[in-house]
Amino acid sequence: MHDTQAALAERALLVGLERNGQDKWAVRDSLGELRELAESAGAVVLETLIQKRDVPSAPTFIGSGKAAELAALCRTTAANMVIFDDDLSPAQGRNLGEIIGPTVKVLDRTELILDIFAQRARTREGKIQVELAQMQYMLPRLTGLWTHLSRQRGGVGCRGPGETQLEVDRRRVQEKITRLQRELGEVRKNRRVERSGRQRLHWPVVSLVGYTNSGKSTLMNALTGANVLAEDKLFATLDPTTRKLRLPNNQNILLTDTVGFLRKLPHHLVESFQATLEEVAEADLLLHVVDASHPQAAEQIKAVEVVLQEIGAWGKPTVVALNKMDLLTGDAPVRARFQREFPQAVPIAAKSGENLDGLLDEMVTRLREWRVEVALRIPQDRAKTIALVYQSGHVHTRSHENGDVLLRAQIPKVLAGELAPFIVPAP
Repeated sequence: MHDTQAALAERALLVGLERNGQDKWAVRDSLGELRELAESAGAVVLETLIQKRDVPSAPTFIGSGKAAELAALCRTTAANMVIFDDDLSPAQGRNLGEIIGPTVKVLDRTELILDIFAQRARTREGKIQVELAQMQYMLPRLTGLWTHLSRQRGGVGCRGPGETQLEVDRRRVQEKITRLQRELGEVRKNRRVERSGRQRLHWPVVSLVGYTNSGKSTLMNALTGANVLAEDKLFATLDPTTRKLRLPNNQNILLTDTVGFLRKLPHHLVESFQATLEEVAEADLLLHVVDASHPQAAEQIKAVEVVLQEIGAWGKPTVVALNKMDLLTGDAPVRARFQREFPQAVPIAAKSGENLDGLLDEMVTRLREWRVEVALRIPQDRAKTIALVYQSGHVHTRSHENGDVLLRAQIPKVLAGELAPFIVPAP
């Protein structure tokens, strides 16, 4: 039978540039990740090309000869999409489109990531952030949309309409960017209100961070039963999710799952997702989930650290969770290397639940300084104050004396300052 699905699928060629002196394996690893991104977006990858050059060609990135070769390969393989592993300038994208032909889409890594983000966004916030990133990417590339006018009629007297339409489009896109930025400002304001509401509980906020597809959502589900979408795809989840989690020492925390990170993550994309990534920057503890089974795990860790620096979250207390360790059962050298390089890390397998208790115990240890043991004497008519102790801390004992409530409890240090008038010497 004819495979209709395969016929409808977008058939892609991947193109990478290996500069002189660059590690060729790094280029191949990056192209391997580009293949995963393309497949995650729904494309079928036909072939991968690598061009070696001292520096990228200003007109075509890979050089006119290689571009002509690429056009011929598209015709031979019936490819209808070419994806470059690096960002193309507006001129490079336009020139390559003219050489390769109008029936083949020319994309770069950023456009591919934006397409995936557009597919994954579910909430209003996520959709606004994706659309803003798309508009910011599109604005300098609008010129190419109107070159067909000069080809059709050309010359003096025929430039005005195209230029007028181009200016209209630029103005519309700029107006849309302004509107989206304003809407995103409202989203950030709402997030601050939500955070201030959570802060009144005085619960520590723990943010899950890690490379895309490292298992963050699977871990979130295993720890909290959050039912977050968890698939073996890059950027399977995009919108942040926050859930309550009670640690073994009866301490409540808020666990937040955020968008995964990636190498070569475009800077303007980080800026567009600042509202979401603020959850990471405001966290009290980071839980860095690492796919220990991935061949480039060390490079992925570095990529995450780069993004943390960009969003102002570098240097925060961090627990490293080496996930998917069950896939390394027969690879003792790799396990030993991880244990040597990350002696404080906790090996886990989120999917099977292996050693999640050990991970929770490590989180308890890292958050131990967050709480203090106190004895409280609170008048019975201060019901809200008593409720706050139960809500924010863990009460060991309760008794009544002369119209007062006597409590022995563990409470957050911040709350201890607020409750100072009620703290009494321990019996």
